[in-house]
Amino acid sequence: MSEEELRALESKYCSWGDTVHRAQHPNIFCDAQGMRLYDARGTEYMDLQMWYSAANFGYKNKRLNDALKKQIDTLPQLACQYLHEEKIMLATKISQDIEKKFGVKGRVHFNVGGAQAVEDALKVVRNYTGKIPVFAFMGSYHGRTFGATAITSSYRYREHYGHFGDRAHFVPYPYRFRCTAVHDKKDCCDLSCLKPFQKMFESEYYSVINTKNNNCEYGAFFVEPVQGTGGYIAPPQNYFKELKKTLDKHNILFVADEIQMGFYRTGKLWSIEHFDVVPDIIIFGKALTNGLNPLSGIWAKEELINPEIFGPGMTHSTFSSNPLGTAAGLAVMDLIEESNFDVTVPQKGAYFLKKLQALQKKYPHIGEVGGLGLALRMEICQKDGFTPNQELTDKIVNIGLKGELTAGGKKRGLVLDVGGYYKNVFTIAPSLYITEEEIDLSLMLFEEALQKALAD
Repeated sequence: MSEEELRALESKYCSWGDTVHRAQHPNIFCDAQGMRLYDARGTEYMDLQMWYSAANFGYKNKRLNDALKKQIDTLPQLACQYLHEEKIMLATKISQDIEKKFGVKGRVHFNVGGAQAVEDALKVVRNYTGKIPVFAFMGSYHGRTFGATAITSSYRYREHYGHFGDRAHFVPYPYRFRCTAVHDKKDCCDLSCLKPFQKMFESEYYSVINTKNNNCEYGAFFVEPVQGTGGYIAPPQNYFKELKKTLDKHNILFVADEIQMGFYRTGKLWSIEHFDVVPDIIIFGKALTNGLNPLSGIWAKEELINPEIFGPGMTHSTFSSNPLGTAAGLAVMDLIEESNFDVTVPQKGAYFLKKLQALQKKYPHIGEVGGLGLALRMEICQKDGFTPNQELTDKIVNIGLKGELTAGGKKRGLVLDVGGYYKNVFTIAPSLYITEEEIDLSLMLFEEALQKALAD
């Protein structure tokens, strides 16, 4: 069908309740390879978001695609009340990796999407602690099912669905560029934003704890070690270590949501590895299968999830631990074991960040750049370099999606993702296999889009 015919059908029969129509003119893509997307005209788009970091290992990764194809021809479907080898081996590899790194034993429970895995983590917390309320961060995004929405900080996601009585208590995240606690020193972090949280435990009249028996009303703190939708913000190195002292003292579980930052996005399998703390639960998804299949899961400490306390049927989904997903996930884990992403991702990230810093010096509208590994951020601001500029950000996105940029000698497009508290942050998550040449080309395209947006 022609593009015009497809658009006519889409406008009539497709729900607009997803995020597609945030773009002025949503693209229809028909092919992909590596970090490139292609439309029907054959226009090449450099993708700097890789499906919200779900396709970390590149589109059409032959090794991972072949694993999925092989599984289709062997055991493509199986009810999840039965076992298959790929499920057992994938759970084993994840659990053994975590035991080796953190020194604690645990088990894996699978589901079909990130939000569903968050729901499972909430169930584990409630079952183990007997408590419903949890803490989460301002700027957090954990998904859009009801339970996940309740611990996602943006009211916009809850607004149309009534009152969420079990929504989290939201705590300020250590966002140094826009610090809410210290105003006289830019980018200075003395953990001032943590102090009000610590003070909440000093008296029963601060509402969270009975100081006579050390019983806290809250069962867990759900944490994105590096905020995703919030703008790819990394905390100060010692922040989580200090936070966890308070949590451990009052028997509050530490839940690390690795859905967007796991699988070497930050240069380590789990982003929480950067911060010298041991989580009680890890939530994962997205790049677990390189986006080839909706598979997610949680790892939890043995005392939280062993069969005596979390037995058969405690939580369930028809497609959880489906064979196509576990086969793809196992292939991803095998690929990781044979690669040196712990070396290459930090190297590529440092190169990319250096180039971003060079752009920042040229354009006052780029207020801040930063990142961890290949989870990079660029704040677009007014000329003062600080006031958020969503309008300019949106212009750059739409110029990139037109596919009419000429940097590099031919017409190309650029796929960018926007996040941040003010929707003015480019959250950059390229393929982990990106080359320096591809970084250079992508930033040439970005600079051309920026110049066109500024001229407009």
